[in-house]
Amino acid sequence: MPVRERQEVQEVLRTIGARFARGGRALGKIVAIGGGEIGRPGYPVETTDIDKRIVELTGKQRPRVLLIPTASGDSDVYPPTFEKHFGGRLGCRTDTLYLVKRKPSLPEIEDKVLGSDAVYVGGGNTWRMMRIWRMRGLDTVLREAYQRGTVLSGVSAGAMCWFRFGNSDSRRYSKTDASLIRVTGLRLIDATFCPHYDVEEDRKQDLRDMMRRTPGVALALDNCCAIEFVDGRYAVIRSRPDANAYRLYWSRGVCHQEALRGDADSGPLQQLLSK
Repeated sequence: MPVRERQEVQEVLRTIGARFARGGRALGKIVAIGGGEIGRPGYPVETTDIDKRIVELTGKQRPRVLLIPTASGDSDVYPPTFEKHFGGRLGCRTDTLYLVKRKPSLPEIEDKVLGSDAVYVGGGNTWRMMRIWRMRGLDTVLREAYQRGTVLSGVSAGAMCWFRFGNSDSRRYSKTDASLIRVTGLRLIDATFCPHYDVEEDRKQDLRDMMRRTPGVALALDNCCAIEFVDGRYAVIRSRPDANAYRLYWSRGVCHQEALRGDADSGPLQQLLSK
């Protein structure tokens, strides 16, 4: 394991151990969305039911929700779309953390993230986003937010970032026919995450091939499907009835794929991630 990744894992484990030593709860709240739109110009609003759950998990009537659009290069379209959806439709107080177009100091980053009830990370180039986060120290701040109980959420790249690995199309932002790659996330959930499972056909075979070389379990989500992790348990959320989540892993030379279907999909996280 590279030195940087080993240090990240050790840091998370130390923080978790400290929380247990103080008698606190070490497991936080994450909502990872496989894909879908929130109403950018020319596109529908597709994930409202999932986004309502993000707001509900904060426990606040009018929570502060922070958009982090790093993966899109701090797109000019994202913040007003986010404000219209989370602010106008869902009644939240919204803010945006820019890391590409602006260079906030670490204290400024901490104030925005730790002062929020929920964080929402947008889609785009996962590899570039993770590189910027680590350069600016946001990776450490987000781990602290997780320990404090902030709801961490996001779509596509903004979902991959919470996992050990992500099945990413980051190379295609510079070369359209490039292969998918494995990107290292924040490792808060010890699994590989794959978005857009129903709309990007090459994801299916590529994920199988990737998991042959990757230990553990992969979670693959269709657009308009999300999986939440709250205090050591998981549940599947849908904003479209036919959207599904899948669990994929290799065992004794055979690739297994299991659908997580039905409104009652929930249980211990440990069970979900075990082969």
